[in-house]
Formats: sequence, C-alpha cells, structure tokens
Amino acid sequence: MPSPIDTILIGALLLALVTVESGGWFLTRVSRGLAPANPLQQSFFRAGHAHAGVLIVLSVAILAVLPAAALEGGWLWIARLGVPIAAILMPAGFFLSVLGRDPGKPGRAILLLWLGALSLTIGLATAGVGLLAGGIQAL
Repeated sequence: MPSPIDTILIGALLLALVTVESGGWFLTRVSRGLAPANPLQQSFFRAGHAHAGVLIVLSVAILAVLPAAALEGGWLWIARLGVPIAAILMPAGFFLSVLGRDPGKPGRAILLLWLGALSLTIGLATAGVGLLAGGIQAL
C-alpha cells in the first residue's frame, strides 16, 4: 500500500492529467489550423503533450510499487520525485522552447528538456535499483 505522501502525490498527478487533456484539445486546434504553428512547433507541441501524459502515468505506476523498494531517506525521495519532476520539466522544455512567431529552432528553454531527462534517468535508476533490492530481500 502506498504511503500517505505517495497517495497524495498520486492524487495530484491524476488531477494533473486533466491539464494534459486540455493540451490535447489545443493540439486538435493546431492540427485543424485553428491555432497557427509551424512544423517545428507542431512537432514540439506533440512531443511535449506525449511526454507529459506518459511520464505522469509512469509516475503513478512507480509510486504504487515503491513500498516494495529497499529505499529510505534521500534515496526514497529521489525515486519518489525523479519522474514527476521530469513530467514537469520535459514538456515545459518542449513547449517553451518554441514559443513565438515562426521560430526556426528551439530557444534556450530547451535546457528544461535536458534537465528533465536527467531527473527521469536518476529517478528511474534509483527506483529500479531499489525495487530490485527490495525484491531480492523479500525472497
């Protein structure tokens, strides 16, 4: 059973999926030509939307099994928050880096994407190792 902190975080993440839904509505406007966007913006908007949804769902899955991990203290917090932080930073990098009229390349906000990728990697590795260790200890 998830801890109270994890349960609260899962609830917040599920509510955050509502914002991803509104992003999907925006994407339907872009695809119908009702919201102007060049090809770079279209692809980055799609990537941001996809990353947001997938990473939020992945976060919920990790939080649901985290009680089985052999982690405590700071390591547990890294496993708990690494992917949710990535779910904020990576889509923000995709969306914010192509704001403006007809950008030819991503702007400086693309750094958020790479910081999110780092958070994702560290969070996944920590959760994965902790779950492996927890499973081995339970044998």
